[in-house]
Amino acid sequence: MELGTWNLELPARPFPTTMEPAIDSFIMYLAVERGLSTAYQSSVRQTLDALAEWMKKQELPLSEIGVDELTRFLSARKDSGLSAASLRITTVHLKVFFRWMAMRGKLPMDPAEPLISPRPDKSLPETIHFGDVAKLLDSIDRSKFLGRRDHTMLELFYSSGLRLSELCQARLETLDFEENFIRVTGKGNKTRIVPVGGKAKEALEDYLANERPSLVKKKTSSHIFLSVRGGALSPDRVREIVKERAKMAGIDHNVYPHLLRHSFATHLLEGGADLRVIQELLGHADISTTQIYTHVEGKRLKAVHKKFHPRG
Repeated sequence: MELGTWNLELPARPFPTTMEPAIDSFIMYLAVERGLSTAYQSSVRQTLDALAEWMKKQELPLSEIGVDELTRFLSARKDSGLSAASLRITTVHLKVFFRWMAMRGKLPMDPAEPLISPRPDKSLPETIHFGDVAKLLDSIDRSKFLGRRDHTMLELFYSSGLRLSELCQARLETLDFEENFIRVTGKGNKTRIVPVGGKAKEALEDYLANERPSLVKKKTSSHIFLSVRGGALSPDRVREIVKERAKMAGIDHNVYPHLLRHSFATHLLEGGADLRVIQELLGHADISTTQIYTHVEGKRLKAVHKKFHPRG
């Protein structure tokens, strides 16, 4: 009897058609294998969820995504008001996701490889005048429910220049009241020590003694800032609180957490602080990132010169 030839080729593995399972797998990879922060994972997921939603509207399966489709997606994001800096981050997220998909054999090729990131914005960081900062902080009635918590958060944003993620992740064990420092973990999981100003220290001690205990529930963690349910405050909720408090203070300005960080750096520079010190306080890996604040200071100096110098 003649034996037939064995077919040793394995059946082709079908490529995924929808984004959701791939997104979940990739986020798990970032968390478990790469050990990246929850803030970074959340940022990547936001980008990929936006892409998934756009693909549904376009009726595009994952297998048909190419560089042209990704370019159209980025154009749509730009049209929706995304800044050049945010588009750069979005492009990076797409590149790392699709490179991972291709390397794991989940796609036949990497469609994001040819993408070019937009040039960075050259706009100066927004700041808020010191008088408005004082008005914002002084407007909060600390005798009312959550007044101490909200006042303390705003004091820390401005006195220590914390990032939003750093404030949300701050825990009781990271505080050192003897040395007036707080230990924070920033981008790239880098830890730094940041001074806590006198006013912020007073606010922290008041909040921790007189309000935080009332927010603690059975399963509350050691996060410094708690919600009414006893959990850690989310970044979105903190953004809302900052905007609400600014509105209540009657400030006619778009106030958000990073604005207070920018103002912290700018006011330090205006007060004569060394740029290298400001770099350390902000946790910038590269001095060029900090140097943008010198342009803010230079703009102010030119305005003063023009106003007061006889030949300005």
